[in-house]
Amino acid sequence: MSGPLAAGLRVAAALASGLLFGLGLSLSGMLDPARVRGFLDVAGDWDPSLVFVLGGAVTVSAAGYALARRLRRPALDARFHEPGKTRIDPPLIVGAALFGIGWGLSGFCPGPAVAALSTGALPVAVFVAAMLAGMALHAVLRPATHVSTDPLTRTPR
Repeated sequence: MSGPLAAGLRVAAALASGLLFGLGLSLSGMLDPARVRGFLDVAGDWDPSLVFVLGGAVTVSAAGYALARRLRRPALDARFHEPGKTRIDPPLIVGAALFGIGWGLSGFCPGPAVAALSTGALPVAVFVAAMLAGMALHAVLRPATHVSTDPLTRTPR
């Protein structure tokens, strides 16, 4: 599927998915950094309630992967876009460690932080600004070695 209609359908599907994701994050308490830090504090006053959120996420993801394996191609694209790298390497380990440290200190990871912007809280805006600055710095220090394409038009950026 290609053309303006397909691009519009992809945008609509992405918007609907993002809204559903944000709603789920809000309903589950993932927008509350204190609750997230309580979940991560396994040696102290642990709050196990987010185990159900993670379990639900793993279940939905597993079902999605199982469905994708049975399809020849996605409904709104010519092919599935899977990661090219599957090897665990030092940059992945360092990145995962930095992600975990940031999540533990702030109580936010990227998805919930963007969704929490809707609260208008200054700490959330500061976190998102710092996150975007880090992403920009990464793009400068470690530019991609592959050709990136615009997801809507499939043209090189």
